Amino acid sequence: MARTVQVVGTGQLIELSRRLRAAGGSRLKANFARRIRRAAEPMHQDLQQTIRSLPISSGGRGAGKRGGPSPTKRPLRATIAGAIRISVRTGANPGARVWIDKGRLPSDLKNMPKVINEGPPPGRIRHPVFGNKKRWVNQSVPPFWWDKTVAKHQPRMRAEVERVLADVRNSLS
Repeated sequence: MARTVQVVGTGQLIELSRRLRAAGGSRLKANFARRIRRAAEPMHQDLQQTIRSLPISSGGRGAGKRGGPSPTKRPLRATIAGAIRISVRTGANPGARVWIDKGRLPSDLKNMPKVINEGPPPGRIRHPVFGNKKRWVNQSVPPFWWDKTVAKHQPRMRAEVERVLADVRNSLS
């Protein structure tokens, strides 16, 4: 898969986690986790929307080439969008993580999110035509869809996490 996005390991998050444990505030901890998840949700939704609307094009069929409907009923982009997940941890290594869960992808599509994002080469998907290993096709996609979407959301995410940290730190004081 493309790179995993994580907001973890900062000294502030770790110290805050220790203080939450010491305070024993399960309600405070749940509030902290809920707000971190809420901060990651717009990026999660944008990643799903980006992959669903990602244009994938081919060079088209040549004269005399056969074609037809896909033998599979599984839409590629919707399948990948459904595998994008968020997790929030408040224990020893606190933070939020947005990633593609390969366990939710069919076995033949496990590497497809990485291929669509990074290539090789970036912007090209090469695959057999309907599984026929004797006939291959190239398709074009805008490269780095994951990286660009994450980069767009990082400043907002960092600011939101800082605000949550400050609020929780104030309520612990």
